Amino acid sequence: MFKKQRTGGGLGRYIVVRFLLIIPTIFILVTLVFFLMRLTGDPITAALGGRLNATQLQERIHSAGYDRPILVQYIEYLGQIATGNFGNSISDNRPITEILVTYGAATLELAFYALIVAFIVGIPLGLLAAYFRDKGQDAVLRVFAILCYATPVFFAGILLKLIFSVWLNVLPVAGRASTGSEFEMQDLPHTTGFYLIDAFQTGDPAVISDVLLHAVLPAVTLGLLTAGIFLRLVRTNVIGTLSTDYVDAARSRGVSEYRLVRKHAYKPALIPIITVIGLQIALLLSGAVLTESTFEWKGLGFQLAQYLGARDFVAVQGIVALLAVIVALTNFIVDVAAAIIDPRVRY
Repeated sequence: MFKKQRTGGGLGRYIVVRFLLIIPTIFILVTLVFFLMRLTGDPITAALGGRLNATQLQERIHSAGYDRPILVQYIEYLGQIATGNFGNSISDNRPITEILVTYGAATLELAFYALIVAFIVGIPLGLLAAYFRDKGQDAVLRVFAILCYATPVFFAGILLKLIFSVWLNVLPVAGRASTGSEFEMQDLPHTTGFYLIDAFQTGDPAVISDVLLHAVLPAVTLGLLTAGIFLRLVRTNVIGTLSTDYVDAARSRGVSEYRLVRKHAYKPALIPIITVIGLQIALLLSGAVLTESTFEWKGLGFQLAQYLGARDFVAVQGIVALLAVIVALTNFIVDVAAAIIDPRVRY
């Protein structure tokens, strides 16, 4: 009798392994940021070197502990972030946790809007490109996809602002909401930091409309970056599905090409989309730095650019650490969803 050999660990083991991989991912990124940011010296000198005399500067460096060996600082830093203590920013002396809470919601809200734009634009156009394969429409859509993910985010943002805010004057040029709407949302007893949720809490249609109008240009600018990738991915996978045996059998029974694309090839083409969402979240968060700066969208990306300009290493480390956590958790959730939908990804 041959002993039955196990061929896999199942979904539970896959989820556990993927969850445990979050820890080294965050650890490696935090470590790289810590050492790379210190290649030019200590954070105090970098941020305040031109505003303090030599004695005051040395006192600040000593009190902050930046004159100790780098490995001692590194071990202490790991101990701090393990307890959720990211310290205070150097340039404005604000607790890093306060900065993360205050501006994190804005970045997540923008990424959510951009992902919606990517789905609305990328998936239908990808289906159309597959339906009109190797025809003029397909060529136009493929060029559009290349332009979407090849155009720099800041350039696309400036171009959209010029067209819709300056020339046509139909959309706001910058910000998350008008001043009046922000005051009305600040009067709420419990604000979330997500302007759309807070706008609905006010119950004022004018505030809701104002928040949505301010979100259009930033969301489209950032969303098109991912929409181009989704378009090419859906097109490729739908074309691949249309060449399978069961689709050929349906085609031989007289099923129209449109119905084949809409009914038979649509859902299988979405599986690769789900598997790459995690990577696209990282792309959206990196693109949010330029998008938020272009539209003065006060989120983590905007603040990160400000702190980089001020050479505030402590604030940069805290923001990057949070972004690393968001990306790692998103990838974990996406991997689990992909494993549930498509058992072939389980190992």
